[in-house]
Amino acid sequence: MKKFLMSFMAIIAIAAGTSTLSAQSREYIRNAISEWGECRNVAITKTNGDLALYGRNGCARSGCPRDLNDAIVELHDDGEYIDDIQLTEDGSWLILYGDNGLVWDDIPYSLERKLREYHDMQEVITSVTFNDAGNWIVITTNYFSSSHSEVNEWLKDGNEEYGQLWAACVTDDAIVAVFEDGYKFLGNVPESLKKALRETNLDVYRLKIAGTSWFFADKDGNYRYNM
Repeated sequence: MKKFLMSFMAIIAIAAGTSTLSAQSREYIRNAISEWGECRNVAITKTNGDLALYGRNGCARSGCPRDLNDAIVELHDDGEYIDDIQLTEDGSWLILYGDNGLVWDDIPYSLERKLREYHDMQEVITSVTFNDAGNWIVITTNYFSSSHSEVNEWLKDGNEEYGQLWAACVTDDAIVAVFEDGYKFLGNVPESLKKALRETNLDVYRLKIAGTSWFFADKDGNYRYNM
């Protein structure tokens, strides 16, 4: 198990090293969150754009791929509730919306198969996260699954220790798992995030990281961030 996880992190660390672009300014996103006074979710990257969600489908975004922007506008115009958005450094993305609705572009095929399987089972999908190396985690109200069985075991250990798995974040060099009563970390997780999670009184339900930047929030849109 330990040997596999070291290998897993080596793979995603290599993926992280392929990008040399500097991080984009998030001033626009920060200003929007400040004006709203709440934020229930974000998608942040080191090089490929950022966005923030509030209310039913309110969204501020900067530097995101055009097809993702178009999908967000369409869902907004249709009055759909936008629950979560994932965006990778290479521009792959996924939107979780409405009553188990999903729309995506260029996600790993194994992830697509698992999403369709859970959809056919009528499982309510609550969290989806993936990176550009093909690693992913899917969480439903009753199950969770990963691209690697060893990561599944790692999540099961957390489930036994901390209770129900609520959310996860997989980046090109880290994994964070959010459980009902605790967290698990793997790879290059910012120490400032770990400290903030130890100190917060929020019941964290959404969490995102990108390099040294991070965000977390509860179901009511109460949040903390460093970005």
